[in-house]
Amino acid sequence: MLQACLNGNASGVGVPVTPAALAADTTAAFDLGVRHVHLHPRDAEGVETLQQGPTDAVIAACRKATPEVSVGIGTGAWIAPGPKGRMDDLAGWRVSPDYVSVNLNEPDAPEVMALMARRGIGVEAGIWSDEDAARFCALDLPPQTRILIEMPDADDVDPEIDRIRARLTAAGRTEPILLHGEGATAWPCLRRAAREGLSSRIGFEDCDHLPDGTAASDNASLISAAVQIFRDAGRPLA
Repeated sequence: MLQACLNGNASGVGVPVTPAALAADTTAAFDLGVRHVHLHPRDAEGVETLQQGPTDAVIAACRKATPEVSVGIGTGAWIAPGPKGRMDDLAGWRVSPDYVSVNLNEPDAPEVMALMARRGIGVEAGIWSDEDAARFCALDLPPQTRILIEMPDADDVDPEIDRIRARLTAAGRTEPILLHGEGATAWPCLRRAAREGLSSRIGFEDCDHLPDGTAASDNASLISAAVQIFRDAGRPLA
């Protein structure tokens, strides 16, 4: 599966911020064959938020534009006003996403995951390190929507990916895995995912350049390049 990660905390020309822009990029991703998007709602000033109003608005806009796409959002603890306010925000949504990503390196990750389960919202368990993987496996969680193996902008992430996957296998975790990087690791991780039959994602949240190093003008150009890599490897997009 290929997912489009449309904005994150990125900024600049081409990065979608408003509900209308995010809805347009969701439709563009769908037209390229992608059926899953991940985005970060923004408030009227363009700042990341999980408050009910902006979150409901962007999810509703994307669904209205492209009902066939599954819409997920990030829940990072850095998003104002922080962990306590975040839990109140998460509980207040009236228009629920299909899934959220939850970072296992955040102290209240289990509480966020439990709240999502009560609300019937899927969870992508975000694992950035072998330490995160150990915590995830020790929590004795029910099956999650998928596991995100997330790699930073670093020189050599393959050994850490191998350690994480080995730990997950040893613990009997069988959820689908989505492998992605950021910055310089975005395209290498996507290529590895395509080779090994894993899911991956691409978009301005993870990188701003095409595989040849040139600057990307929009999400569609990034997604188009990723689609070609997946198709060349004989991997499904959905």
